[in-house]
Amino acid sequence: MSELRYNPFLDTYTIVAANRQNRPHLPKDYCPFCPAYGNVPDYDVLIYPNDFPALSLNPQPIEEQTSFFMKKEAYGACEVILYSPEHDKRFCQLSVEQIFKICCLWKERFDFFKNDPKIQYIFPFENNGEEVGVTIHHPHGQLYAYSWIPSKIRTELDNCIKFYQVTQQPLIKMWIEKEKEEKLRIIYENENFLALIPFFTDYPFGVQIVDKNLTPHIGAMDTTQLKDLAKALKCVTLAFDQIYERPFPYMLCVHQTPVNNEFYDKANQYYSFHIEFYPPLREKNKIKWYASSEMGAGAATNTLFVEDTASLLSKIIQNLKI
Repeated sequence: MSELRYNPFLDTYTIVAANRQNRPHLPKDYCPFCPAYGNVPDYDVLIYPNDFPALSLNPQPIEEQTSFFMKKEAYGACEVILYSPEHDKRFCQLSVEQIFKICCLWKERFDFFKNDPKIQYIFPFENNGEEVGVTIHHPHGQLYAYSWIPSKIRTELDNCIKFYQVTQQPLIKMWIEKEKEEKLRIIYENENFLALIPFFTDYPFGVQIVDKNLTPHIGAMDTTQLKDLAKALKCVTLAFDQIYERPFPYMLCVHQTPVNNEFYDKANQYYSFHIEFYPPLREKNKIKWYASSEMGAGAATNTLFVEDTASLLSKIIQNLKI
């Protein structure tokens, strides 16, 4: 059983999903995402229903709550996106064409879930590496469709609203312009996308891929944009593995405009699609932990100057052969 419990201090919901406690650590000689084991058909890219979903389109009803301890049904969806039938391929080892198909699948699922009036935010993401909790090493990502707007997304949206009200310009647009003026933290650029390590990021290699056209969400992208997005993802993730000459763990998070929310119905004026990476390594075998200051107070500390890490990644990308 799952339910959403309201946190009045942070004005958000916590997902309580007791069924996820039973998720197994799979043996190395078995993979449910490989066609050979019979769980999935032969495929190129594939949507796979999460075996332990935290959210459901058919949630159990909430029977008991008080006026103070509020909760609601865990409405939403949790899907697994299988990137390739080849078990040993990492995301960065996929071809640009294969990554393009993944981007197309993100777009397809966005277009599907936006039509559900109960869904307010669609969140494709990937956890890559044991350091961020991965237990199945077959190349895959996930997509959650939420019935509320998660707090980090809402914080970004609200600050973009404030900036827009004062300047009549999107904050993301001005940020891109300032980063391009300084040229210190940009690592890759193509016609439609820019990859950089932001001036303010809290991870040493916290790359973001931003849409130069300020497209609000992936559902509004055309084929050319999706292909350029695939190229940017290929370059960034391939470069990651060369930083310390080892598989580089990360979390990949897609941020885009909400759906079916009246308060943010003009979000396309001030907010746009971008991808944020959270890579936990600060040295080859040292983790940049999110500890008490980060988790308890929300006061992040970056252990390296991003001007240095951006310069390193830029040089790596310039020498890539794709």
